Amino acid sequence: MSALILFFVSTVPAVAQTAENSGIPAQAYKNFFFGVLLILLAAVIVGILGKVINIYQLTNKMSGKYNPLAANNFQAVLLLIALPIFLYGVYWSYVNHGGMAWRDAVTEHGKRIDTMFIITTIICTIVLVLMHILLFTFSYKYRMRLKRKAFFYPHNNAIEKVWTIIPAIVLTILVLFGFFTWRSITNVPEELQKSAIQIEVMGEQFAWTVRYPGRDGEFGPRNYRLTTPLNPYGIDFNDPSSFDDLLGGEIVIPVNKAVRFHIISKDILHSFYIPDFRVQINAVPGMTTYFQFTPTVTTQEMRDRMDDQEYNFVMLCNKICGSSHFNMQKRVRVVTEEEYQEWLNQQTYFFNEDVQKEFAARNQQEVEEEVSTSDLTAYNNL
Repeated sequence: MSALILFFVSTVPAVAQTAENSGIPAQAYKNFFFGVLLILLAAVIVGILGKVINIYQLTNKMSGKYNPLAANNFQAVLLLIALPIFLYGVYWSYVNHGGMAWRDAVTEHGKRIDTMFIITTIICTIVLVLMHILLFTFSYKYRMRLKRKAFFYPHNNAIEKVWTIIPAIVLTILVLFGFFTWRSITNVPEELQKSAIQIEVMGEQFAWTVRYPGRDGEFGPRNYRLTTPLNPYGIDFNDPSSFDDLLGGEIVIPVNKAVRFHIISKDILHSFYIPDFRVQINAVPGMTTYFQFTPTVTTQEMRDRMDDQEYNFVMLCNKICGSSHFNMQKRVRVVTEEEYQEWLNQQTYFFNEDVQKEFAARNQQEVEEEVSTSDLTAYNNL
């Protein structure tokens, strides 16, 4: 064991130096190695304690004092001691981890999601606490002891009905609650769909592309056969509605305005996920999914609320889609209407100068191919 410790201690500086050269924080490697070392130390300590207990039992057997049920008493007492520790751990986890992870939603529909989440958490916590109190105390009270006989209770219709019907009712209520909440969010009336700001987001390994429809309010059609290095989106520029489509370097939306996202995928399954907005829906190849919401807090207001001027809303991919899945991030800025219009006027067109040249060259090539084909057909008809 000492040789193993010396090996770890001698290896950490070299690996840390390699980590710095690769751009990964050296502290991350140090934490990893020392974590592994602590696990090994804990395993050795447990092994030593096990040997000590074996020696103690062997000594009792040799002296005629061995009680085969002593381990039951020991384990039952440990469970009883663990119960208040466990309950405090639940409380501590909610206060600390919950405090770090939980923030109020910044969208209108997010309040409904939060209400559903809180109710579900309360119900699950009550069940968690009650079941563990019963489990731990019953393990102590009804542990096996000498001269104690087990009482077999094979069947009771009343008890089985209680523990079947009550959970079924609770789960049914939670499922229906979630179903109707989701429908109230996603089933948007057609007139509200049309009046919302339209934004299209395409996921691919490993990036997001954002398209705004321009002044005409319409997205140009896409055709995967038209995909080129200059036109990776596959936009069909034969349709005039695509001429003013705008490329968004980030997602910028105005506060208190309904926004409807058209979500698509270029390759495999991705997930459109903005945690602060309580927004998540899959990006599925070959189809378009939609999510409409209204943001209620600007980015600057959120920064002031959190006392962090570097904070940003972020759109992520919530499906593990490959080795660089972690890179699929897009900043989301919520701004005033004036700031939104100013930003929109500064964005570039998909149909830029290079794409226009490629488009013209492709059309010219198609014309030449049609002419040569018609000439060949005329020659064959002679």
